[in-house]
Amino acid sequence: MSSDSVVDKGQLPNGIRSRAGQLAPFEWYAQMRQESPVHFDEQRERWDLFRYDDVNRVLTDHDSFTSDRSRMGTASASDTEDGGSILQTMISVDPPDHNRLRGFVNERFQPGTLRDYQPRIEELTGTLLDQIDGTTFDFVDEFAVPLPVIIIAELLGIPAERRDQFKEWSDALIARPDDRSTTTVKQVRERRQQAQQEMGRYFAELLAERQNGTGDDLITLAATTDELTREEQIGFCMLLLLAGNITTTNLLTNALWCFEEHGITDAIRTGKIDRKQAIEEVLRYRSPIQSLDRIAVEDVELSGQRIQAGDVITGWLGAANRDPERFDAPEAFRPERSPNRHIAFGTGVHYCLGAPLARIEADVAFEMLLDRFETIEADLTDLQPIHSLYGLESLICHYEV
Repeated sequence: MSSDSVVDKGQLPNGIRSRAGQLAPFEWYAQMRQESPVHFDEQRERWDLFRYDDVNRVLTDHDSFTSDRSRMGTASASDTEDGGSILQTMISVDPPDHNRLRGFVNERFQPGTLRDYQPRIEELTGTLLDQIDGTTFDFVDEFAVPLPVIIIAELLGIPAERRDQFKEWSDALIARPDDRSTTTVKQVRERRQQAQQEMGRYFAELLAERQNGTGDDLITLAATTDELTREEQIGFCMLLLLAGNITTTNLLTNALWCFEEHGITDAIRTGKIDRKQAIEEVLRYRSPIQSLDRIAVEDVELSGQRIQAGDVITGWLGAANRDPERFDAPEAFRPERSPNRHIAFGTGVHYCLGAPLARIEADVAFEMLLDRFETIEADLTDLQPIHSLYGLESLICHYEV
């Protein structure tokens, strides 16, 4: 398979390319789960999986299904000196290398460790809320985007004045061609490569500066560990910045979207509905990441379909999280749902490192947001999906203090 086949054809499937389909792909998921749960898309040259058990198997069986994206033929920024590589990270390798790339930082993202950082998250959240003025604001642009960017940048030890630049780089790294404009695959690829190279060079400089440092930030931790090569250190920093802001932005946005859509914002504010449980249901119902890719290492059979070694597989988390074989009334938003064994953060050895941080950020954000505003109403008319992952470009809110 050529590199272009992944980049150029790795678009959304035909079933959900429309605006309506991107906002609500769930009817298509249900149809595919029923009619073709393991489906080969000839245009995109990959398999799509829709049932919980199939997706779960692919994500947990790293002996048969690899995360090594180099087997997909995608270009790497390591082609240029000190360019770094978003591919050579803990999410794109399997054990034992995965254990080495993740193990040195794992303790920093445990719930107990992160609780010590929670007062700072509360302080940063309060500062953002203080800056909201007038009677309306864009929840995405003024709150859901800057909060996780500031938090992960601070944890990494990135100077505050560079945060806007890092948001631009992050957006470029996950961008895909926009069917609504003249944006081409070539333009998207060129911007992605440029952003990857610029970000890689910047992190290379910071890592060199801090290689003998004693700071508590994650860049210093990476720079001073003997476990990683310099290229792996760069990849680690790039991954954390990328994964640590965009997915949490979508979690926050999708949460307010769900709360407004189902009329439960006031019930969460007053405690009639448990806030943490409601956030877990958001993760299941509108997962910030709708799919994950793997590559078959060997010939394997899934639900009666023969998948060959080297085939690319897309596991649709959003479909698995609504599988009626696993969830009672899966199409209903039930904030009290318990247990709620969704796989929005993945599963297996690649379970999201930042999941505890995302949960704390969302919990703090909505506790303080709903405490600050006596009423907050999100305008759900004319929503526009973002062209990466799963969320909204904007969410205008009307509020009273």
